[in-house]
Amino acid sequence: MMNHCGTKTLNTDRLVLRQFTPDDAQAMFDNWAKDPEVTRFLTWQPHENAEITRRLLQQWVEGYKDPKYYQWAICPKELGEPIGSISVVSMNDERDIVSIGYCIGRRWWHQGITSEAFAAVIKYLFEEVGVNRLEARHNVNNPNSGRVMKKCGLTCEGTLRQASTDNTGIMDLSVWSILRSEYEAMASRTNYQNRGPE
Repeated sequence: MMNHCGTKTLNTDRLVLRQFTPDDAQAMFDNWAKDPEVTRFLTWQPHENAEITRRLLQQWVEGYKDPKYYQWAICPKELGEPIGSISVVSMNDERDIVSIGYCIGRRWWHQGITSEAFAAVIKYLFEEVGVNRLEARHNVNNPNSGRVMKKCGLTCEGTLRQASTDNTGIMDLSVWSILRSEYEAMASRTNYQNRGPE
């Protein structure tokens, strides 16, 4: 049974993962929410203005009252503002399963930042929340997302053909997972959280 404890602040070598605040609206809009390249493989449209971002953040901030709500702002320590987000997008309490989604601004792609953030969230969810199975999925035409999943120790289980939609339309979905037993074996061999640049 999972021990839900909400969106706690997590620290890595380069990042602080923390709760969003309404004051993050302009940075979120500027750094990723307005960029159609960022949202290309996502299910939401780029924001037309920062007011849309601000209204969304108000909903997220309300969500933090629920200990089952997990939504982190990805903040490089040297920058001090969010450049992306990582969250639990669905869960199954009966089977101790969570599914993770993430996105970051284009200027920070290919620097290992998403992998570093994802590894910290994986560590937290297995060690503190008590997850047994953690999943992530991506459009097969977005292999960079799959590389993040592989780097963080997830196994590709296969492809669900024409099983979902995103901003590109109907698409094939690649499904990845890591089990608690696999995480524990990996964590015992290495400093799991500090995955570093690719």
